[in-house]
Amino acid sequence: MKHRARLAALLMALAASMSAVAADALKSGVFEPPRAAPELSLQASKGGQLSLADYRGKVVLLGFGFTSCPEVCPTTLATLAQARKKLGAQGEQVQVVYVTVDPERDSADRMRAYLGGFDPSFIGGTGTPAQLATTRKNYGVMAEKKPIGNSYSVAHSSSVYLIDRKGLLRGMMPYGRLPDDYVHDVRALLNE
Repeated sequence: MKHRARLAALLMALAASMSAVAADALKSGVFEPPRAAPELSLQASKGGQLSLADYRGKVVLLGFGFTSCPEVCPTTLATLAQARKKLGAQGEQVQVVYVTVDPERDSADRMRAYLGGFDPSFIGGTGTPAQLATTRKNYGVMAEKKPIGNSYSVAHSSSVYLIDRKGLLRGMMPYGRLPDDYVHDVRALLNE
């Protein structure tokens, strides 16, 4: 009986260490176990509907922000553009999707022009306030309008979700990480 208990304990420790190795494979926070990424049903910045299902077979880097953001959003988008460039030919297997938290100002045309300044392959998503609120809720994203003089800004979550080629949420990269961190994680997901 003691032998079985030791064996069971050894197997549990081995399973835990294998899970830790898998989690350590990515530099981002890991969804363990991976789960299906909530689908999007938004207006795409390039026209038509934006659906994650359209990008099966690619790694999707999904972020939330807005075109009037003074610092966080442009920094994140520049980092994603640098990472995609560093991936070389593998960059074609990556799709950056950026969903607005400011539907009042971020039309599809405005998002297309803004995102194109970082990388012409980037796609934005916009929609009604209710559609976007549902999308944020599905991903656990916070966004709050803050008055500034005669205008406003939007305080929002700033992590980027990593969705694998099967459409599973695999990681969440916090704001401020380097392009090389994204390159590492994207390559890990592409090589699976």
